[in-house]
Amino acid sequence: MTQCFYCQYKSKPDYKDIENLEKFLSQRKKIVGREKSGMCAKHQRSLTKHIKYARFFALIPYVSYQGIK
Repeated sequence: MTQCFYCQYKSKPDYKDIENLEKFLSQRKKIVGREKSGMCAKHQRSLTKHIKYARFFALIPYVSYQGIK
């Protein structure tokens, strides 16, 4: 089992850190599940909360329709 991204670097998710939050979003900006992201339960809950904060503050889009015709 691989170690969680945030456990590995001993950090916490933060809504202002857009680069790291976008690693855990799909191409259409959906939040990726624990199975695909490799996160522990504690950090997955926190990550979800901070992604939703970032969306509310318009730092991350809610959905992405790029490439859809």
